[in-house]
Amino acid sequence: MNVRPIRNDRDYRRTLREVESLMNARPGGARGNRLDVLVTLVEAWEAKHYPVELPDAVEAIRYHMEQHGLSARDLVPYIGSRHRVYEVLNRRRPLTLRMVWKLHCGLGIPAEALIRPPDEKAA
Repeated sequence: MNVRPIRNDRDYRRTLREVESLMNARPGGARGNRLDVLVTLVEAWEAKHYPVELPDAVEAIRYHMEQHGLSARDLVPYIGSRHRVYEVLNRRRPLTLRMVWKLHCGLGIPAEALIRPPDEKAA
């Protein structure tokens, strides 16, 4: 198997075209193995050149609420009173370490997103 590293955008685009042409390859076969290797190269290139930033805490909470059909009332066990929940969601009150822990353990929101400093543009 002759595989070349991705060193620039041209190599990246070439590799993406090849990945697309191999998408129907049989897993475990020669073409399937080549697809696996190329996808790994593409993922490494994208992680280095197109990093995805975590949302800030409020964005992460709102996203989780939307995805799971939760209301502010549903956050009371994790944050405190409904008034406190609205203060957090409106960025008037920061999350405490205890709130972060409860949201992470109880709702599965990534702790990395909950402890990320707020985006100055959003504040």
